[in-house]
Amino acid sequence: MKRHNDQPLKDVLREMVEAYRLKPKLHQTKVRSMWEDLMGPSISRYTRDLYLRRKKLYVNLNSAPLRQELSLGKEKIRKIFNEALGEDYIEEVIIR
Repeated sequence: MKRHNDQPLKDVLREMVEAYRLKPKLHQTKVRSMWEDLMGPSISRYTRDLYLRRKKLYVNLNSAPLRQELSLGKEKIRKIFNEALGEDYIEEVIIR
């Protein structure tokens, strides 16, 4: 007997993520895993910490010259990661 409330698994998972407010943690995990692939191993080597908080991407770096160079490309970094996430989630990139 077929039930009338059958839904695709994708829709059920999306509803669960929204109900339990898991989207920020999922995005943070995705950003951390994509950082080396999108930014390259040389930048990844100098990255001390990387986290998302309130739709802002915080990047802590060991190298002052690299920090200055990446500060000039904040908007480009934001666009790259928003494209990789598939939505316009990150509002600002803060480099420390």
